[in-house]
Amino acid sequence: MKRSRSLLSSGITDMTTGNPYKLILLFSIPLLIGNIFQQMYNMVDSIVVGNIVGEKALAAVGTAFPIVFMTSSLFMGIGVGATIMISQYYGAQDMENIQNTVDTIYTATMVGIIPVAILAAFLSEPVLRLMQVPDDGTLQMAKTYLIVIFVGILGGLGYNINAGVLQGLGDSRTSVFFLLIAMVINIVLDLVFVLAGMGVFGVAFATIIAQLASWLFGIRYINKHYSFIHIRPFSLRLYKPLFWQVVRLGVPSGLQQALFSMGIMVMQSLVNGYGSSFMAGFNGANKIDTFAFMPIQSFTTAITTYVGQNIGAGRVDRVKQGTRAGLILSVGCSILIGGLLFPLSGYLMQMFTQIPDVIASGVSYLHCVLPFYSLLAISFIYSSALRGAGEMIVPLLSSVVSLWLVRVPVAYWIASIWGKDYIFLSYAIGWLFGVVISYTYYRLGRWIKKGLVSSSNKNAPAS
Repeated sequence: MKRSRSLLSSGITDMTTGNPYKLILLFSIPLLIGNIFQQMYNMVDSIVVGNIVGEKALAAVGTAFPIVFMTSSLFMGIGVGATIMISQYYGAQDMENIQNTVDTIYTATMVGIIPVAILAAFLSEPVLRLMQVPDDGTLQMAKTYLIVIFVGILGGLGYNINAGVLQGLGDSRTSVFFLLIAMVINIVLDLVFVLAGMGVFGVAFATIIAQLASWLFGIRYINKHYSFIHIRPFSLRLYKPLFWQVVRLGVPSGLQQALFSMGIMVMQSLVNGYGSSFMAGFNGANKIDTFAFMPIQSFTTAITTYVGQNIGAGRVDRVKQGTRAGLILSVGCSILIGGLLFPLSGYLMQMFTQIPDVIASGVSYLHCVLPFYSLLAISFIYSSALRGAGEMIVPLLSSVVSLWLVRVPVAYWIASIWGKDYIFLSYAIGWLFGVVISYTYYRLGRWIKKGLVSSSNKNAPAS
């Protein structure tokens, strides 16, 4: 079924025409706002438990995050696959396959999530022990947080699928409203549950309620406002050719995120060896780092959609223009962010704690990573452009080399020579290797042939 762009919702952005700088910037702003709201879940949890419950609770929540991220990575990869497939089908104006892709992705998620969540809950404590989480109360609180999150993980994953669908269509605004509702629910329930004495269990419970609300609001809104898409979460409609495309695109992305989380857990294990204060400082600084990275993350997501739509429409010339625009915007933003946050690192750490040792360890982390954000921006922009075109293996390779072959071993090497305060310089060294891999492959140009939709003229103007 084909449908002209004039019949589509005004929330959709057609990225096959217009100025790339303007399109990418306007698409990125709602993504940035949405990313801020999304990160507020764990950020609010950390602020509440750090200031009301204590240092060990802050360490527990921060330690639990990479485990949750690793477990949900495969399904988050499916969301990335949704963005790529839907953006390319929209660029080709294939509305029927957009609906079929949505059905297939939801079916795969609903079938797979239950056994994964159960297994993850049972393995929570063994994984925490492998990470050398201190058994001084921190371990038990982290275990409690993980089990509650895994029981209610469907809401967060469902939201990510909805967001992936909308972003593939060029709609980066709608999901922000769902997250705003969820953030307010999370903040209110965090305070209510913690002040009622529920501790870490309370902040985890508040999080899953908020995420469930954002997912359900998303389904209702999409079904009401997007006539060419109807989400039926439990209809179990799976189209095999599309399913294997989801696997081809989603599994490498999910594996990349899972390996990234495992690498963070190995880094966390190194950090944990220096005690709860250093752990708490690392986890607090990591939240600040996450917020600082959000503009770059927003630009890279915009690039994936931009490249996907233009590949689907056969506009390789616009793909290269958009990638160049994304690089300029992302690198410029990273320089600005690093320059602003570097001198404020100590003050920002005081949001989480007033303990001098915790603040000092957090400042060490931030001072090692903020000056090198441009490397991260370049690596992510090129990798996102490749993903948008349908090339998933090279970004995976770039991530594996950057993290596992460079960052992790270099961190342990630095720790053995210069001590704990300098181990985070390993981040920049890893980012540099990622840049070399993704840039080299982009320049080779083989990614042009990876699109899902064939086109007789790759440089033909969009219809």
